[in-house]
Amino acid sequence: MHRLAAELALAEGDKVNAELQFGEALALATAQSARTWELRAAKGLARLWREAGRVDEARALLAPVLGSFTEGLDTRGLIEGKAILDELA
Repeated sequence: MHRLAAELALAEGDKVNAELQFGEALALATAQSARTWELRAAKGLARLWREAGRVDEARALLAPVLGSFTEGLDTRGLIEGKAILDELA
C-alpha cells in the first residue's frame, strides 16, 4: 500500500510524500523479509533519488538489495533493478 501511495504521490507531483511512502514501504518489506516488495520499493526510491541528483544514495540503497538475490535473476523486477543500477554507475 505504501509503495502504491508513493506512485500516486509521484503522479500528483508530490515528491516529498512519495519519498516518505517509498521509505515506509521499504522499511516494512525489510522487516517482513519480503524481498520482492523490498526490491520494488528500493527501485522506486532509487529512481526518485536519481532524479533529485542523489545518485550515490540511490546506488547505496539499490546495490545491496539486488545483491541479496541469488535466484530468479532473469525476472523483470531484477532486470529493471539492474538497469537502474547501471544508470547510476
